[in-house]
Amino acid sequence: MPELPEVETIRRDLEKDAVSKKIKSVSVTGKRSTRRHPAPQDFINRLEGRKIAGVTRKGKYLLIRLDNKDVLVTHLGMSGQLQRVKSPKDPEEPHTHVVITFTQGGQLRFVDPRTFGEMFVTSEDGLVADVPELAHLGFDPLDAAISWTEFARMLMQRRAMLKPLLMDQEFVAGIGNMYADEILFAAGLRHDRISNSLTAQEIRRLYRGMVETLTEAIKHRGSSLADEQYRDIFGDSGDFQSLHRVYDREGQPCRRCRAVVVREKVAGRSTYFCPQCQV
Repeated sequence: MPELPEVETIRRDLEKDAVSKKIKSVSVTGKRSTRRHPAPQDFINRLEGRKIAGVTRKGKYLLIRLDNKDVLVTHLGMSGQLQRVKSPKDPEEPHTHVVITFTQGGQLRFVDPRTFGEMFVTSEDGLVADVPELAHLGFDPLDAAISWTEFARMLMQRRAMLKPLLMDQEFVAGIGNMYADEILFAAGLRHDRISNSLTAQEIRRLYRGMVETLTEAIKHRGSSLADEQYRDIFGDSGDFQSLHRVYDREGQPCRRCRAVVVREKVAGRSTYFCPQCQV
């Protein structure tokens, strides 16, 4: 699933490439992708003729703002991709469910094999009511930086294992399974440490590891794994997977101490860690 670095990479590309473009036409072939609308035509009518005014992000949600104060909300789900193509004649990939054609030429296509992602239009004023999950998102570790003392207070209030806590979108927005493992390695902490047991030094390491890992992943345009379900809007892969220290590296030597990276199943998810570096 695309996480904060992947979604932020897409946001920055759309900000450069799509802002000020006018939407000429929209087609919907996958009703599930626009399921919050009563019918696909409602979705189409709210987009056609509008200009893209800006692109922001809330956690893993893309908010594409239109010139009439409406917002095109996009969530990529497990396998969604936004693809920017120069010509409508370019062949469509399988599982292309929404196609937005611009008057200046080119298209933005929403491709989603597993159909857990979605696109829908709502008003700026109705955003929180129509997308209640946005109202409950935790702090954004890049856009809403907090002091490490405030972060410590938040940790002490919760008695939870660190990995599930990092993945709790109401605690911190945008982190999923992959980056939780990488952040915990950077901090030298096990996934099952209890949040209110950390020392001041460990809290600082965790906060620093979170910010630095996400920032570095964005510099490398996110992570594309073997399934290549994440690509940027131009169809290119990210590169941060080549720098992963533990995620998807079971049985390989730790890049820091050369111990063997271990994989455990925790709450149905694969968790990767170094048993020597993380305590």
